[in-house]
Amino acid sequence: AFHTDAGISSNDTTIGTLAIYSIFDADTQQVFPDSVSRLANRDLADLVQSQLVHDLRALHDPSWTRRQLMNADYSETFRPNMPSMILELLSHQNYLDMQFALDPRFRFTSARAIYKAMLKFLATEYDYPYQVQPLPVTHFSALFDTAGNLQLNWRPQNDTLEPTAAAEKYAIYIRRGEADFNLAKMVAEPRALFKNLVPGLIYSFKVCAVNEGGASFPSEILSVCKTNNAAKPVLIINGFDRVSGPAVFSWGEHSGFLNEEDNGVPDRFDVGFTGAQFDFANRSPFILNDAPGHGASYADFETRVIPGNTFDFPKIHGQAILAAGYPFVSCSDEAVEDSLVDLQEFLTVDLILGEEKETKYQKQVMDSLYGTCFKAFPEAMQKQLALFTESGGRLLVSGAYVGTDLFAGKDKTHADVKFARNVLRVQWATNHAARRGELFWNADSTHSRDERLSFNQRYDPQLYTVEAPDALNPVNGSRTVLRYRENEFSAAVAYSGKYKTVVMGFPFEAILSEAQRNELMNWILEFFER
Repeated sequence: AFHTDAGISSNDTTIGTLAIYSIFDADTQQVFPDSVSRLANRDLADLVQSQLVHDLRALHDPSWTRRQLMNADYSETFRPNMPSMILELLSHQNYLDMQFALDPRFRFTSARAIYKAMLKFLATEYDYPYQVQPLPVTHFSALFDTAGNLQLNWRPQNDTLEPTAAAEKYAIYIRRGEADFNLAKMVAEPRALFKNLVPGLIYSFKVCAVNEGGASFPSEILSVCKTNNAAKPVLIINGFDRVSGPAVFSWGEHSGFLNEEDNGVPDRFDVGFTGAQFDFANRSPFILNDAPGHGASYADFETRVIPGNTFDFPKIHGQAILAAGYPFVSCSDEAVEDSLVDLQEFLTVDLILGEEKETKYQKQVMDSLYGTCFKAFPEAMQKQLALFTESGGRLLVSGAYVGTDLFAGKDKTHADVKFARNVLRVQWATNHAARRGELFWNADSTHSRDERLSFNQRYDPQLYTVEAPDALNPVNGSRTVLRYRENEFSAAVAYSGKYKTVVMGFPFEAILSEAQRNELMNWILEFFER
């Protein structure tokens, strides 16, 4: 039985994990009907708690609190006629615990630890070898070779906490057009070849690593499309990997989660969000369920599914590229950063950044150990893009935090700022540049000011909300091409010189209308051809 507990800590410590079991049933018997001792309940509880604490200390908090291993008579522990336990994972009342609880990475680690412990319990009880399912693959790419065939490549991801979780083979799933995914083939090596793709049909692929323990969660989804013309394919780089909890703050007697600053990014979707927090006073007491005190939130999102990172945005970009008459391929950002994909082989690159931005761990010590995650432009990516533009490449970048991540808190001598100004040709003006998601073309563009574009800044059941788009000003020869309608802040900047760029302070995939996406992408690709 999966629970959260109560409890408040005033220091930098979690309430942590409690495990409860019972060695008696409702009739005070100490054995199950099949004569197995009910001490098996204790074994299960100990394994689950131990695995959780071990994995959470390794990946999230070196001082994660291990609480009691408690023998107590609760319905969930003494009524079932099978090994059972209550898991109090953390405290829903404690601010630090909830910072972890709202992070999709923490949720994945916790769920995987529980699964591993249950697996090990069964293996021990029945004296049977076990193997843990692999982690998802990385460094995925889907590119055409010189013969026009599609070559898929990827790398397995090692699990440093579980030596049995090595991949042994790979399941490749294919989606043709708007159909659903089907298993295409199983392969032993981290690569696959597909021939005879139909021109004009978008193919999408995902990969699962497989071993005797099962299949991993799927990879990101990459899409490709051939055309009958001789145009070189556009390379789509999927740089939007981020999953995260909402923004946090602590100031004096107040603390909490600031959804207006940053909603965070669910892993595909979230079903647990009830609404934004409104009670930030640390000393605000719990009175009753309708007045729970510190941390209380509006209940206006109960029952709603919150969309997050689907890892499927190359298809949306690709549909617009195809509508403009161009073929396209795609790859992960890791494949580019580690030089597995050579940008010099392409004329045009579309970098998807969505809501990618540098994201810290809940504990500073973890930033020191592992470094922060999800930086929009890591040093390796900056290097690859600089080389690409120096050789005359054409670069489209879109994302909500393009400027924020490069400029915020940095002076003009910082390498990130120099890259933004000298390569992307943008100067960050502000974040939270708009609230209505409405755009218009700048006066010197080929479009009428009355032609509008809209992107999602409200709740939509299918698409994540862009709560904090950037305003980006032109610099070093670039010019504004799109503005936010409500305040006329610069929303997108274009540069035409030795190379060409279009950099947008909002995500392209967040444009609500397919026709508007097609129109904008067509203008961008025509601009690149001039």
